[in-house]
Amino acid sequence: MTDTREEPATDAEPAGTLYAGELEVRLGEGLVLATGQALTLSVREFELLVAMVRRTGGIVSREELYRAVWARPLRPGDRSVDVYVSKLRSKLEAAMPDRRFIHTHPGFGYRFQPQPSRDFHKPVVAD
Repeated sequence: MTDTREEPATDAEPAGTLYAGELEVRLGEGLVLATGQALTLSVREFELLVAMVRRTGGIVSREELYRAVWARPLRPGDRSVDVYVSKLRSKLEAAMPDRRFIHTHPGFGYRFQPQPSRDFHKPVVAD
């Protein structure tokens, strides 16, 4: 089972910290740690990650993500969410190649759920 929790705000961390497996999201600092190593994320990537981690295991629509990150309704034809999800997915999987974090549900949205990567666990076949 994935460890997803949000610690309450304290004086040391006024905005709290989110956890999803080996991923730590420090809200007040705008910092993401993957197995203790800091990731370099843009502001939009960070906000997108926060919106998805807060809904770990649930499908979040593109419209909901756009509204959470850009603070306005999604315009028809706008692919910003998809572009940023792709960038974020690449960074997370580069930091932890044995995990898949963001799962696409065509027609519904995206689901954040840290899971073992099937590619990482496939046996290597020699030619």
